[in-house]
Amino acid sequence: MKGNINDLINGDKPVLVDFYADWCGPCKMQTPILQAVSAEMNEKARIVKIDVDKNPAIAAQYEVRGVPTLILFKNGKPVWRQSGVAGKDQLTKLINQYS
Repeated sequence: MKGNINDLINGDKPVLVDFYADWCGPCKMQTPILQAVSAEMNEKARIVKIDVDKNPAIAAQYEVRGVPTLILFKNGKPVWRQSGVAGKDQLTKLINQYS
């Protein structure tokens, strides 16, 4: 992750943050789903991946206990979160709801 988390999540556009780890099997399943969501959502939202092993302070700040954990931020505030793999339809519907 490059930059400050607060700089990334503040703004009108929803930001979906994927807290993941390289060793995590379900995280590897989540990646192509997020790529498909990103392609479909185009400029409606930003998707950011944060490696919990390289950024433990950020993971602790948002109380990430397991990976993958997805948190959707709007205007710097978490508006939705889920641990475990989330499907493309669920994520696109969610992003549209907060766009």
